[in-house]
Amino acid sequence: MRRREFIRLLSGAAAWPLEVRAQQPAKIPRIGFIAVVGGDIPATRLMNEAFLLGLREHGYVEGENIAIIGLNAEGRLERLQDLAADLVRLKVDLIFAGTTAAARAARQATTTIPIVCPNLGDPVGLGLAASLARPGGNVTGFHIFADELVAKNLSLLKEAMPAATRVAGLWQSGSLSESSTTTQLESSGASARMLGLELRVVRIERAEDLDDAFSAMQAERLDALLVLGSPLSFNERRRIAELTMRHRLPSISWTKEHAVFGGLMAYGADIYELRRRSATYIDKILKGAKPADLPIQQPTKFELIINLKTAKALGLTISPTLLARADEVIE
Repeated sequence: MRRREFIRLLSGAAAWPLEVRAQQPAKIPRIGFIAVVGGDIPATRLMNEAFLLGLREHGYVEGENIAIIGLNAEGRLERLQDLAADLVRLKVDLIFAGTTAAARAARQATTTIPIVCPNLGDPVGLGLAASLARPGGNVTGFHIFADELVAKNLSLLKEAMPAATRVAGLWQSGSLSESSTTTQLESSGASARMLGLELRVVRIERAEDLDDAFSAMQAERLDALLVLGSPLSFNERRRIAELTMRHRLPSISWTKEHAVFGGLMAYGADIYELRRRSATYIDKILKGAKPADLPIQQPTKFELIINLKTAKALGLTISPTLLARADEVIE
């Protein structure tokens, strides 16, 4: 068996080796699916189920009239380029890239096979599209408002903690290009200053760096934590939430599970809904539409989750006006 397998990360069936997958008759459209994190994580399974639901809403059933070839980087960003190249060699009809990093790898591997991504961060700045309205290349999908999301999360933190002055920003180095990293961190710092906050960026590369990162935050006596979007912050969201509680650090993240797992707050786009809606573009492309002409859409649903139990444990009083705006309050 070759060193990588195409795994049935969506349906949960046994893994099929690359050789077996490559021999399947190409009588139905084949979607290459690049995942960054493992399909055995509950939230990842829910996202995959949302994706399959979206396909079914357009008449596609895996194994009947569409084939899905799934590849998983298991959280290792350095593997994405090889995985994308594998799909290109198999001549799939379309690549579904689960994250911006996966979309970048796919775009580097092919300029002709259509690529759909449900959460593109700065697609124009990354060179993945000429504009949101007319991408002009082979990449389309949904834009996740990286800068706007950071600004909103910082404002929510400040509202929950009016006395806060110094906030840590947990950032995964290498999750974006160097230029995009610089742009996003500068924008994040500017948003913080507008709120009277100092943003202290804490860089990590691997999950193994988290303990040291939180120890550094504690040593600097930072008031709160902003978890910035990255594959690692998604993959390790339970552990990050648990570390915020262990270090008694009020926090906000872009994934709902952060608050569910014990973090103070979460605010972001409904990533499950974006997976489901991505099937609309897949259907259009398989019926002849060009990704160059399909606008990169924006999320329509955002959720604010507040963990009131965590707030009480941290000795924080969340204002009634902020609680009233929450889509979900965990007590």
